[in-house]
Amino acid sequence: MSAEASLGRTPKHAMAFQLSLGLRATADQQVARFHRESDRRRLRAMAISVVGAGLLVALVLSVVGLKVQQVRLSYRLDALRTTRTELEEANRRLSVERASLSSLASGSAWSRPASSRCSSPASSRRRAPRPPRG
Repeated sequence: MSAEASLGRTPKHAMAFQLSLGLRATADQQVARFHRESDRRRLRAMAISVVGAGLLVALVLSVVGLKVQQVRLSYRLDALRTTRTELEEANRRLSVERASLSSLASGSAWSRPASSRCSSPASSRRRAPRPPRG
């Protein structure tokens, strides 16, 4: 056996014979099917698609996050509006109560005679009317 045959190589005269029959091209094609060169265009296209898909997912997640934040803020705004309405109602009721109390205080002060407007405890007691003599 020759050195070329032991290394898996075909001798030159056998290669010429195979080429004349068209066998060598078929063997090279079979080897080419199992061993391919890396196609840089295909790898670049795949990388661009992965990056594009990642950007699309990030965009969708950010839009969803903004919508969730918008819903949270709308609930908070609704609660604040409710609280504001309740406080305005309470303020209105207190204003009415203050006005009624001030009108009662001012009206009762003027309805009493000047001698009874004194604030001392002794003068605040009313005297019983005297029975007529007679």
